[in-house]
Amino acid sequence: MAQRNYKAFLEKWLTRFLLEDDPIKAMLEWLLAELMKVEAEAKVGAAKGKHSRGRKTYFSGYRVRKLHSRIGTVYLVIPKVRKGGYVPFFLTARKRSETALISL
Repeated sequence: MAQRNYKAFLEKWLTRFLLEDDPIKAMLEWLLAELMKVEAEAKVGAAKGKHSRGRKTYFSGYRVRKLHSRIGTVYLVIPKVRKGGYVPFFLTARKRSETALISL
């Protein structure tokens, strides 16, 4: 098994976040985007652009939504799927505020 260079990975991301105007907000946006990506790929049954026999549906773009929090307004780029729809687990349908995150 190949050894991963976690230090370089962390340095790259921390440098990227520190260059932002609001590093905490940038970290939150990145974390939520990664969570949505993993969850949407699990719902679809394959990664975006990959073929799989277990695929249940397909991606069909993205939609931008705002999430209001004490950190500020975070813009979420939520993946759309063709069948079944997709709402991230950390949001409730039609409720985009920090209270939706806290209710978990």
